[in-house]
Parts: sequence; C-alpha cells; structure tokens
Amino acid sequence: MMNADIETPVSIKNLRTENLVNPLGIDTRKPKLSWQIASERRNVTQRAYQIQVAASGDALAEAHDLMWDSGRADSDNTIAIRYDGPDVQSGQRCVWRVRVWDQDDRASEWSEPAWWEMGLLAESEWTADWIEVDWDDDPKAFKPCPFFRRAFTVDQPVTSARLYITAHGLYEAWLNDQRVGDQVFTPGYTPYDKQLQYQVYDVTALLQQGENALGAILGDGWYRGKVYGTNARNVYGERLGLLALLRIEMAAGQVIVASDGDWKATTGPILKSDMKDGETYDARLELPRWSSAGYDDGTWKPVRTASHAKHHLIASMGVPVRRKEIFAPQAILKTPKGETVLDFGQNLAGVVRMKARGPRGTIIRLRHGETLSKDGNFTIAHLLIPAPNDDKPPVFQEVHYTLKGDGEEEYEPRFTVHGFRYVKVEGYPGEPTIDDFAAVALYSDMPPTGTFTCSDPQINQLHKNVEWSMKGNFLDLPTDCPQRERAGWTGDAQVFAPSASFLMDTQAFLRRWLRELALEQAPDGKVGNFVPDPYRVEGGLVSRIFKWLDGAAGWSDVAVMMPWDIYRAFGDVGVLEDQYESMKAWVEFERARAKRVNWSKKLNPRYWLDRAYRERQQYIIDTGYHWGEWLEPGRGTPTILITDTLKRILFGAEVVATAYFAHSARLLAKAAELLGKGPDAQHYNALADKITAVYVEQMIGSDGRMEPDMQASYARALAFDLAPEALRPAMVEHLVRLVRASGNHIGTGFLSTVFLCDVLADGGHPDVAYDLLTQKTIPSWLYAVTRGATTIWETWEGIREDGTAQMSLNHYSPGAVIGFLHRRVGGIAPAEPGYRRITIAPLPGDGLTSACAEYESVRGLIRCEWAREGDRMTVNVTLPANTRATVRLPGAEAGQVTESGVPLAQAEGLGEASKLGKDTQLELGSGIYRFEYPVS
Repeated sequence: MMNADIETPVSIKNLRTENLVNPLGIDTRKPKLSWQIASERRNVTQRAYQIQVAASGDALAEAHDLMWDSGRADSDNTIAIRYDGPDVQSGQRCVWRVRVWDQDDRASEWSEPAWWEMGLLAESEWTADWIEVDWDDDPKAFKPCPFFRRAFTVDQPVTSARLYITAHGLYEAWLNDQRVGDQVFTPGYTPYDKQLQYQVYDVTALLQQGENALGAILGDGWYRGKVYGTNARNVYGERLGLLALLRIEMAAGQVIVASDGDWKATTGPILKSDMKDGETYDARLELPRWSSAGYDDGTWKPVRTASHAKHHLIASMGVPVRRKEIFAPQAILKTPKGETVLDFGQNLAGVVRMKARGPRGTIIRLRHGETLSKDGNFTIAHLLIPAPNDDKPPVFQEVHYTLKGDGEEEYEPRFTVHGFRYVKVEGYPGEPTIDDFAAVALYSDMPPTGTFTCSDPQINQLHKNVEWSMKGNFLDLPTDCPQRERAGWTGDAQVFAPSASFLMDTQAFLRRWLRELALEQAPDGKVGNFVPDPYRVEGGLVSRIFKWLDGAAGWSDVAVMMPWDIYRAFGDVGVLEDQYESMKAWVEFERARAKRVNWSKKLNPRYWLDRAYRERQQYIIDTGYHWGEWLEPGRGTPTILITDTLKRILFGAEVVATAYFAHSARLLAKAAELLGKGPDAQHYNALADKITAVYVEQMIGSDGRMEPDMQASYARALAFDLAPEALRPAMVEHLVRLVRASGNHIGTGFLSTVFLCDVLADGGHPDVAYDLLTQKTIPSWLYAVTRGATTIWETWEGIREDGTAQMSLNHYSPGAVIGFLHRRVGGIAPAEPGYRRITIAPLPGDGLTSACAEYESVRGLIRCEWAREGDRMTVNVTLPANTRATVRLPGAEAGQVTESGVPLAQAEGLGEASKLGKDTQLELGSGIYRFEYPVS
C-alpha cells in the first residue's frame, strides 16, 4: 500500500502545532488509500501526488470550493508535505484527501477523507475565567479534590459543540452525567509557567435540548502534588484551578458556557490525590449524578475567579494517556508474615481496579510494590532513600478506600499512578478472589510499530521486558522510573530514543518534549537534567543543587541527539527546523565551557610552558558536573557513588564530555547542511574536526589504548567515529580484550551500554557481541530474565543472588540494546532518514536458528525474517512501495540462491548480485522476496 502523508504539525502561516486539535484521536496525517498496490508487485514507486483540502466532506467529495488543491505534483515524496492554502480560522475543521500516480503513471482512487481542526488562535477568544474554590486551604496539607459544576439551558437542536478545557492540576470533565473523553491525567505535565496544554472534545452527542450541566473534578497532579525525587509539593502553585469554554453551535446561533463566577464548587469522596503517595477515597461522601441537569447543588459554594495567564495556552500536542492492558492477578499469596499479596505477573505503571462488599466504614488499604523481599514478604525498601522499615513504611503508592456499605462497590483511582507488580491488601472484608481485582496499565497511547522475535525465549523475554519498561515510563513524558522519582531525566530519554522509535510511533510524544526542553533551556544554552524541570521553579536548597548539576554530557546532549534520532526514524526535517536554535545554543554552551580549564591542569607547569598544549585545552571539556558512565558494574554502592561524584565535581569527566562535544557539533553541522545553513555547516564541521583531533591526541595512545582503559572509553569513541581509521582495529581489539577479560560481561554504565554490541559487530566481532547478549550472570541483560524480571532494572544487580532488591526495577535505558536486535539480529536499519532507503542485513549468531523483525515505518511495513534449518537458510524480506533496500544475505553464494524458487539470476525484478565478504548483496525495490540457499 502506498502511503501519502500531509504533515499538519508544522508552522505554515497560522497553521501551527499549538493550534491543531484532533479530539477524537483520529490519525489526521495518514488517510487510507482505497487503491492498494498488490504486495507482490515489485519496484513500485510514486511518480506524483495530489492533495485536496476543503471545509467540509461534501465540498471535498464534489471538489467544490476547495481551500487548497496541490494539483498534480510530480514528486515521490510521501511524508511531511505542507499545507499551502489560505489562512484557516479558529475552530475550523479542514477535511482532506490524497491520490497518487505510480511509475507507470496510473492514478489511484482518492483516499478516504481525513481531517484536522484548528484550536483557538487568539488569547482573546478565551472568554472564560480561571476559577478556583472560594475557601482557603492549608498549602502544606493534602486536600480533598474539588468538584465544579454549572447548569445551563439549550433551547434549540445542537449542530455541533466543542469543549475547550484545561486546569491547574489534573481534570476530569463531565457533561450531563457522562464522562467527557477517555484520556487520563489531562492536561498533562508541561513547564506550566511557560506552556499549558488544553484539550478539545466534540461533545455534540452529550448535549440535550433543555437543561444541561457541565462539571469537572480536579486533582493535584504534577501541578500541586509531589514531584520527582525530592517530593517537592506546590511547585507550580498552591491552588487548583479550572478554565473551561463550551461552544455550542445551533441553527439559529451560538451559546457559550464559560467558567466564570456563576459556577459552584464543593468537595466529595476523593480526600487526597497525589501522583506518588496515592489516593484516599471515602465512598460515603459520593455525590450521585452530581453532573446531571437536575442535581440539587444548593449546598455547593460559590467559586472565585482568578487572573491567571492565558497567553501560554496551546492545544494538546502530545499523545493522550489512556487505560490500556488489564491484568488479572496470577495468584493471591500469603507471605511468611501472613500478608495478603496480589501478584499480577507483570511490573507496570497503572492502578488497581477493585470490587468489594462489606460494612459501611470498612477501610481497605492497597500498597503497591515491584517485588517481594528475599524472605518472600511485601517490600518497598529498595525504592526509598533511606530504606524504610517494611513494618513501618512511609506513605508511598497507597490507596485507601472506605466502603459506603451499599452492596457491591467498584473503585478505580482517578488521579494517581503506581509502579508495581505486587499489591498488599489490608482490611479487605472477607476473602479476596482474583475476580475482585484487576491491574490497569496506563501510558501514552502511541501506536505500536515494531516487533522482534527469535528462537531464544530468553532474548524474546528481554525484548518484552524493554517494551513494558517503555510503556511504564512513557506516561505523558519520558521518565526514569514509574515509582521512586518519576522524573524526566534527559539522559534516559537520549539513550533510549532510537529504540523507542522502533517500538512505537514516538514522533508526537518526543517532539512535544523537545519543545519543552527548548522552552526551559537557559539563556546561555545550558540544558537541564530534567524536562520538565520543577527545580527551575521550586527554588529551594536542593533545587539549587540540582540546577548546579545541569549541563551534564550525554544528558544535555539530548538537545542535539534526539532531534537527529527523530529525523532518522521518521524522515521529517521539520524537527530539525523546530529545534535548530536549541541545538545550536547547546553546542555554543559546550564551546564556552571548553574554554574554562579545570583548576588541576593549571597546577601543571606544562599548561603554562607549552602553548600548543594550552590551546588544545580550549577544545576539551574538563569543567562542570557530569554524571559520566553512571552505575558502571561494581560502582553502584553508596560509597563508590559518592566518591565518583566528588571526583567528577573536582576534576570533571573530560573523556566523556569531550566525546559528546565532538558528536553534538558534528550532528549540528549535518542539521545545518540539511536546512540550507551553509556557513553554519562549515563552521560546526570545522569545530567537530578540531575537537576530534585534540581528542585523539590527548585521549588515544599510538597503540589505540585509552585512559581509562575501560569498555565505555572504546565503545563511545568508536560509536562517535572519533577513532582514526588506522587505529580503529586496535581500539576494537582493546574492547574485545576487556570484554573477554571480564568473562564476557558488560562493563559499561549508563551512557555507553547502548553502543557495545553494535561497535563489536561493526568491528568484525559479532561473536563477542553475541556472547555479551546471551550472558546470563551478573552483569548482563539476561541475568534479570533468569530472575523472572518482567521489566528492565536500573542496575545490573537489581535483585541480588540472595534475593535482595535494590533501586528501581523499571528503568528502560539499559534496554536500549534492543536496537541491536532490530538492526543487526533482525536486520532492519534506515539507510536514509525515514527509511526511504533501507538496509536489510541480518546477522545470525550464537546458536540462534531464527529471528524476525517487523517495523511499520512512515512508508509502510518493513519485514525481515530469517531461519536456519540444518544447512539451509531462508531469508524473507518485505519492502514497502516507494523504497529501495540494500539486502545482504549472510553466508550466501549468489549462484546457489533461489528467490521464490527461481535461481537468483532468473528471478524477476532483482538487481545484480554482488559479493561482500562471505555474503551476497542485492539492491531491491518494493515487494515481497523469499530467498533460500545452502550454508555451511
């Protein structure tokens, strides 16, 4: 099937990302073409396309009064095609369709229509007021969730209605006793002082002629609740607020219902809502049908209006968080302490849905944790610092529910989320059963795009564990873990972005996050450790310490590396356009930092006597704090962590920081060239060349040896192409030496683990890469699998051999190795951004007899499946229309290869085969191919 794609999230006149809304969640960018090219057809390309946009479906169907008609555009482009019509208006819906012509100039039928809708383009259109409860609260105390409502009348049939709504805090909107939408944790977490999202809902079907009522419940969320590792509260404000605008269109006019002083407020059953601590709910205080038209709100109190900003409001740019998979308990355990513990069999981020029946006033307590202690009891000790006594734990990831005593009751928390597999149940009336509980996974609803399976069940479980760590940590923002910190660490996102973009369509999710990174970036270009960054706002002593730690190499380089990774994955240069100034500002900050020389070097007489040496230090970053290779094996104990941190504070981390300086400068030069910024491209290429030259001279010995002589040093330099060509083989051998000396164990930390297997395979040692991949003892990827893990751990020894847990058991970043599974074992990699050209090069090894990778790219499905049975190898390849691929058949002699049963030389639509080492290489166009050949 040929894909066509109009890229709406790009600035064209007043058509801007922040003004686009799609409240029903329909894919506005990829309408379905009714004409499909048979998948067996080969070498299909697009010759031209035509896009039409109209203000209504009828106008589009008749091609009458079109807003824009591209006409036939002779181009093979299928993505990021920009709307080029007249200005569109607030609230306007635009319907569009596409058709294409193939290489034989045959036209497709028109696609099914798709649409986008504009948000509010001017602040003045927000005719609503911010409203808050009109009573004073203790800002230090947790407070009940406020309920707001407003009754109104509609005296004519409604033709359409839109609700524009946001909050300080989290909101859940209701209209006529019906929940509005299915998103949770709206309006999402953004730097609230700089950017606040609003959502738009089509509520036409929820309105009725006559009396109506609109309402909302607010929770503390990220705005007022505990955030990140310091558990700071009230970071963005002490009072929750609601801003709502309901526009109702009727045949004879418009009715506007806006939040204002005529609304009323009260509190109800949610006595506490905190993202980290949990939720307290008293069902005796429920307000039945509180958002219905006939509800008596006579006891509710007036609201107050507040003069909060509206200039920073933007239509929701990210991916909605929704309820996803549901798990029943696999077992109800009785621990040695006599605790009742539910085991859901999967570590996840979510909540527990519960049913119960019992006397009025009965309190049920649920405590959520990731694992059991080494003695088999419930524990959260590994998640808190200092580790608590499990018999007297602090409030953390808890739900308290008080029964109203009215038959069977059902409950699911609204404004909290927990990281858990196990749930300790206390106070439950009667004996709980597996039918009484369900775990509901919550995460950003990104379409899945990539899969991988192979003949090794443990590698398959590793891949599944990475998927679940991604789901658990991609909840409106990319976090490090879903329980302890829940922080938007930039380093985690940087390491994992390429792997994430294979597993799911991350483009909207990550581009919104990058926009927020740029908004919070310091005037001098410095990038923080977190996005969003509450420490920028909170201002306490701990926050000031965290801000001093900003600008860490590998963490802050996300400002350059992630836009490039997104461009590579999806092919839209728009992300580079949007982020270019941010990218450039970060590299300039690095340049300024490099000019500051570490104090210890100034104690060396050579610094003052050797001018050339002194000038070289202008390209070495040896100041500022850097996390470096955080949590390298054997360096995760508190004493070592403190010692290493002090060393980096005093002496910097020049081997790490300078490598990232060179890499970011090079990527910035590439981005500049793509964007037509020739002088910048030349300038930053020269800068990258100079940094690399100095790096080689000071960091790499004449025999290829580096200091420190550790796996990360070589993996990083090889991955960033900092090694001179003549020294690359020697440096690879040094890396192999270190891996073999460790007994084929991982020796890298946070930043460089992602590079290990790839640089070994590229350096001619796929056997060593496989030995690392399949290692099952500490430290290794599969050790956690052998311990029954269902997610990726923060440390290589997340559960020690004696069963003691430490640190988070749900951290996706070490799982970035799945990129090696996709690219090398499965054999799918982009040869050009957006997979316009594709590399298919599977790499069998270490006893694997089969593997299959699939990726739903922006151009269509790419698939590579290989299997070895005895001395026969099969490789099946699927390539989408309008792409070409270099396909490498491992261990194949061209004369012995058949394609769909036909000798290679006689097969239809294949390019000429060439020999590449022990392999056969082909250039192919779109189609499905089935290769078979003998192997030794």
